[in-house]
Amino acid sequence: MTTATHTPKKINSYKKFWAHRFGTAPFLPMSKAEMDQLGWDSCDIIIVTGDAYIDHPSFGMALVGRLFESHGFRVGIIAQPNWRSVDDFRKLGKPNLFFGVTSGNMDSMINRYTADKKPRSDDAYTPNAEPNKRPDRALSVYAQRCKEAYPGIGVMIGSIEASLRRIAHFDYWTDKVRPSVLINSKADILLYGNAERALLEMAHRAAAGEKLSEMRDIRGAAFLVPHGYKPDENWIEIDSTTVDVPGFVPEPVNPYDVTTETAQKQNTTQPIQFLNVKERSAIRQEQRKHSVVRIPSFEAVAYDPVLYAHASRTLHLESNPGNARALVQLHGDRDVWLTPPPIPLSTEEMDYVFGLPYARNPHPSYSNARIPAWEMIKFSINIMRGCFGGCTFCSITEHEGRIIQSRSKESIIKEIEEIRDKTKGFTGHITDLGGPTANMYRLHCKDPNIERSCRKLSCVYPNICPNLNTDHSHLIDLYRSTRAVKGVKKISIGSGLRYDLAIKSPEYIKELVTHHVGGYLKIAPEHTEEGPLSKMMKPGMGTYERFKQLFEQASKEAGKEQYLIPYFIAAHPGTSDEDMLNLALWLKKHNFRLDQVQSFVPTPMALATTMWHTRRNPLKKLSRSSEKVDVVRDAYRRKLHKAFLRYHAPEGWPLLREALRNMGREDLIGYSKHHLIPPTQPRNLQATSKNKRVSTTPTPPPQTARTAWHPKKRFQDQPNNKK
Repeated sequence: MTTATHTPKKINSYKKFWAHRFGTAPFLPMSKAEMDQLGWDSCDIIIVTGDAYIDHPSFGMALVGRLFESHGFRVGIIAQPNWRSVDDFRKLGKPNLFFGVTSGNMDSMINRYTADKKPRSDDAYTPNAEPNKRPDRALSVYAQRCKEAYPGIGVMIGSIEASLRRIAHFDYWTDKVRPSVLINSKADILLYGNAERALLEMAHRAAAGEKLSEMRDIRGAAFLVPHGYKPDENWIEIDSTTVDVPGFVPEPVNPYDVTTETAQKQNTTQPIQFLNVKERSAIRQEQRKHSVVRIPSFEAVAYDPVLYAHASRTLHLESNPGNARALVQLHGDRDVWLTPPPIPLSTEEMDYVFGLPYARNPHPSYSNARIPAWEMIKFSINIMRGCFGGCTFCSITEHEGRIIQSRSKESIIKEIEEIRDKTKGFTGHITDLGGPTANMYRLHCKDPNIERSCRKLSCVYPNICPNLNTDHSHLIDLYRSTRAVKGVKKISIGSGLRYDLAIKSPEYIKELVTHHVGGYLKIAPEHTEEGPLSKMMKPGMGTYERFKQLFEQASKEAGKEQYLIPYFIAAHPGTSDEDMLNLALWLKKHNFRLDQVQSFVPTPMALATTMWHTRRNPLKKLSRSSEKVDVVRDAYRRKLHKAFLRYHAPEGWPLLREALRNMGREDLIGYSKHHLIPPTQPRNLQATSKNKRVSTTPTPPPQTARTAWHPKKRFQDQPNNKK
């Protein structure tokens, strides 16, 4: 991956907007009364969000709002508005520049529904966890209401929901392919990924009088244009099916033959010119800057699974900011145009963003209401963003990208001191130093030129790339320095650990185990069998066993009794019933009894979702006869796979007995320790309704991990977003 093909404008180098004279607000206003106290007659930008307003950099509305404020713009917040009318969307008045709309820190459908499509009974991002405070597909609903409230005002949509739905995508909740969110939202522009650069460029251009609907050259943006639109005559449109053919593969053209019919059809009319490597590279880079790849239309991918898989593969291959080309997809008579991904922030810019004057508390209007997501993160620190793991079920890649963007040690220490001095209830325990992954801090490609040209989907699968720097010394130094901060008694690591990277640095494992593990450490092998692991792009169990050995050795040397808590996914594409049986046998052999398990949720645009919808494998070149993927779609098999993970739970035994008999594995039904399940039900369950869940899980022996549940899991490891 790369940081840039050119030097971008630094986010802290703009001339401030005239309204900077109003200074910094203690909280961004949520009412006219607060605006009056600040001396404002209007807002320049109004952010509409599906989450409660918490002024902390872990919450998108606060980070974006404070970023705009630092450039002199007056920013108001409309949090969790009543979407059934336009009244709440008018309560701060008409913004001078535009509305910025986000559904919140999660996709609204994942926030509102379980993996079984049942409505959730709580919402972690709402005061007192109250459910139903946001609509389905909140991004589109909010954007439409903004347009209704003030016709003609510019509307920008962003956040993870925008990122995951920027092109035609499979929607699990309706079981169909839906068009780009731009269609239904009627927004003027969509910004995807971590969009600080795009947001500031857009705001300053809007302040200079340019309409959002006219901004067509911002990186990391998507917008609707007439079919056939090109920025200028120099742009070349490339049919994606000529790059990665999703069907019949024609015989390749002989590059030296300029007379054959095939060559003539491809407009080869000039003799081949032989250029040196540098000249060819320069020409290719210049061509890519002015190339747009046309992927199959919404109508085509909605009808043809192979074309859907091909479009998904193409989008992921065009995700490196150093070499990605623009993409375009036809929707009806209009094109959805995507500019190349945003250029990642430098460490200096990351420090700027996280060093803004956040109040680090929920807005005072919530009084003493408990907001679970805030309770989970208020003593934790985000030290980096991005992930190069490439796990196919994970949404991080589609949103944050594969390039690691890290903060400086000084910036992180400063935030710890702010938590110590500002955050009520701090007792000296920092609950996490992490991000999407705990141990990718300051890891990157050894060669910027290789990074710039790389098109791999993962830097660590099937093996760790030899060009990847796996030196954990910066992270070790960070841990030691933060432990020395006055007032800090303990620092835990709560983010998911990439253990295949950790084994490259035994010193890191020793540091982690000795000082930052409180008895249990969560890691995510996800499965034991090669079939599903290959579809997840996760390492095999040999890597887990090696990490376990180093973990236990370091724990013993530290004089601590500590255990690993593994996480596993049920019903992932590529998982057979036999795979789940083998996983259950592994769990029983190692005395693991999982109280909470996670079923695969097909999130929009993820590669595993492509497998789930199309039964094709987009990790390889596609054709009509390419590999088919076993997909667990029906309710019976999904329930069965969960039952295998909870083999010890009596309520699942009838289902498992039936399955084992059908699989010819009755030898696993019996009363001895060598059997998986017993042949009979406990008396207290025999008269129990099928729909009533009875917990009869015995307490495990002390030498095993007690549970696969972690207090942070419900909020931090949202479906499919863990490492």
